[in-house]
Amino acid sequence: MSAVGPRGSSARKGMRSRAGSPAAYLRDRADVRHAVRVALGLLVPGLGLIAVGRPELMLYVVFGSFTGMYGRLEPWKDRLRHQFHGAGMIVTGVATGVALAHNRASAATVVVCVTAFATIASVVTDWLRLRPGGPFFGIFALGATATVGADLVSWWHAVALCAGTAAFAMLLGVVVSVTRGGGGPASSPRTWAGSARSRVTQRPASWRRGLPAGSGTHAFRYAVATAGAGLAGLLLGVDHANWAMASAAVPLAVVVGGERLELRAVLHRALHRLTGTAAGLVVTAVLLWPRPGAVVLAVAVMVLLFPTELFMSRHYGVALGFFTPVIMIMTELAEPTSPLTMIVARGVDTAIGVAAGVASAALIPGRVKGQAQAGPGPR
Repeated sequence: MSAVGPRGSSARKGMRSRAGSPAAYLRDRADVRHAVRVALGLLVPGLGLIAVGRPELMLYVVFGSFTGMYGRLEPWKDRLRHQFHGAGMIVTGVATGVALAHNRASAATVVVCVTAFATIASVVTDWLRLRPGGPFFGIFALGATATVGADLVSWWHAVALCAGTAAFAMLLGVVVSVTRGGGGPASSPRTWAGSARSRVTQRPASWRRGLPAGSGTHAFRYAVATAGAGLAGLLLGVDHANWAMASAAVPLAVVVGGERLELRAVLHRALHRLTGTAAGLVVTAVLLWPRPGAVVLAVAVMVLLFPTELFMSRHYGVALGFFTPVIMIMTELAEPTSPLTMIVARGVDTAIGVAAGVASAALIPGRVKGQAQAGPGPR
């Protein structure tokens, strides 16, 4: 999550310098419009599932709706291209995960597949200069769908739900932008990465620029972090070790290909992950304790996505207070279990994953020459 929307230190400085200015006000309005667009991308397919009596399939449309998070404030053509790339990663993750579920793959096999996916996707997302950066959404989608029972839905229908929702999110972005006169004007502040982001959008297409320096090293960090988190989860026997692997990717998402790793930024993101998840687990407990029906839970998922995306570019920890219940509830819908067991597993897995991500960053620091020219801008 993405994970969802990390930023680099230069972006944070840029945002502080604009605090209280007219540009900051415009940025905030743009944030609201973007969050509404993302929420609508889930609302329509989510209501469709409720209408046909299948709210338990929310998991697949939620992943598809994450497509709308890419290209946050870009002009619509750039946003469409980046959303297409992001959708490709997410749908590939879902297709792979559902295939593993239907073949009843062992937990160890899932760990190997997620690690391989994270490594390859790290290189691809660096090459494409995706923002939010990193393979978090793909890792999350693969691991989550791989642990769902094979009898929930057919492979074809699961992939179609995810891909259809992703296509709707892209279409929604185009329609909204065109009706507003193009959307994402060049003068708008880039919330995701400040002034550095503006320089990225003015460069040639990403695939013509090649890989940023240090992409291989960063992919190795993802491999070590996800493998370590998954292995630790297996050895400790915790439920949903896939959550640990997804959490391992979060601290690494602040690292920018081509720039020197800042361990302080990694630790800052790790702290937000831990505190935000803890707050989100409290919200989850409140929502699940009365044992509401599936329809109520599905509606809660749709409602919570709006504040998740609204706060994602402002305060990652606060956003996780809303995003964590989204994860937990859609998991509960697809695979009902004891709320207490699931909440404890989520907390333990998050701690394992964050520790693995920080350890990977500390043990594989990497130093890149010529970083001023190579960096694509903060994640």
